[in-house]
Amino acid sequence: MSDERIVILAHEKFPERAKTALGVMRYGDQDVRAVLDRDRAGDRVRDHVSDLDDAPIVESFDEAYAAADGDLDALYIGIAPIGGGFDESWRADVEAAIEAGCDVVSGLHYFLTDDAELAALADEHGVELRDVREPDDDLTVATGGAGDVDADVVCTVGTDCSVGKMTASLEIVAAARERGIDAAFIPTGQTGIMIAGWGNPIDRVVSDFTAGAVEDMLVEVGDDYDLLVVEGQGSIVHPAYSAVTCGILHGSMADGLVLCHAAGREVVHGFESFDLPSVSEYVDLYEGLANPVHETDIVAGALNTKDVEDDEDAADAVAAFAVDAGVPAADPVRQGADAIVDGIVDAGLGGSTVPGASAGAADE
Repeated sequence: MSDERIVILAHEKFPERAKTALGVMRYGDQDVRAVLDRDRAGDRVRDHVSDLDDAPIVESFDEAYAAADGDLDALYIGIAPIGGGFDESWRADVEAAIEAGCDVVSGLHYFLTDDAELAALADEHGVELRDVREPDDDLTVATGGAGDVDADVVCTVGTDCSVGKMTASLEIVAAARERGIDAAFIPTGQTGIMIAGWGNPIDRVVSDFTAGAVEDMLVEVGDDYDLLVVEGQGSIVHPAYSAVTCGILHGSMADGLVLCHAAGREVVHGFESFDLPSVSEYVDLYEGLANPVHETDIVAGALNTKDVEDDEDAADAVAAFAVDAGVPAADPVRQGADAIVDGIVDAGLGGSTVPGASAGAADE
């Protein structure tokens, strides 16, 4: 999927509630020609997010197609709503993309290929509907094979949903490679899969097979790298999504965990009647849950400070988080992930490194 010329659909959600759009734009190889958002039409991406490549924000796919002189390959659904449903207000843009000869890539639980109208239209125009949240069809239960791979395995775990586990994972891999550690990203969610071009969507897998789906990915590439960073999902205390968190934790048999948190977050996002435990309680919870399957520790922390305006205040928040977690910590976007990699290396993980060397970005 690399180097595709794409439009990203993010109606009424860009940028604050378009996590998939932001992830693809920040970390993917795709060439983003426009973003669709009726509420922001006429603006540009950098009017709202300064560290992304710029692109126009337009009202419809037809407008984006005209602005790109028809030089487009695909439309990406850049929104991941709770429940993963398809909003009928998107249908006109999806149909317009298909009729223009563009593939449509979606990370929804609602599969476009199961939509009779869209599937027939795609067949008529010879384009592909790519539902990246569709799991492999040969998954089974875990066997403990993840514990036998040559690579060291680190898993990002969260205090809540939407605290930056995927971002932390990708930033850790990049920082580790800069240090000469041969590291790879293991995608477990729809946005990570869109970025990496492979992976298993763990929140769509049959419960009995979730640990096995993670294990399969680690076994597939585990002898080719020194460090594998598994993208975590959800949170162990989340009232809706704890099951996928536990599946990834046990399936990965991680040698180290990176605890991810959002500065100022005190209640579960979207479930505000549930308070978050203290950071130190999360350390005990994750280690206690993991250890009966594979002994591990929280080795570093990643704090998302995007809602903290002042850099000095953000640095203070990171320092306090590190004290609470008892490990090195950083905001991997604002400060870089070197301190997090320090924690990983200090725990004896990641294999041998060559100062100043770069392992390079392997294609997964």
